[in-house]
Amino acid sequence: MVPKRHAKRAVTRGLLKRQIRAAMGEAASGLAPGLWVVRLKAPFDRQQFPSAASRPLRAAARDELIALLQRAALPAPARAGR
Repeated sequence: MVPKRHAKRAVTRGLLKRQIRAAMGEAASGLAPGLWVVRLKAPFDRQQFPSAASRPLRAAARDELIALLQRAALPAPARAGR
């Protein structure tokens, strides 16, 4: 989910959605089966990424998504007492 309050321009929201789909496609084999929701929690800095669909924005989004999906693919730690 890419809310308007974090990505004002439709071009940016579209770019982020495409990056999410591509990253999920690559990481799908390492993730548990099911439905996954990826939600943008904070806006990208417009001073750092002035263009709505710049290559640096695309790379930053992809790097963050890859790190997130790698964390999601790790096995859950065993709970004490079970």
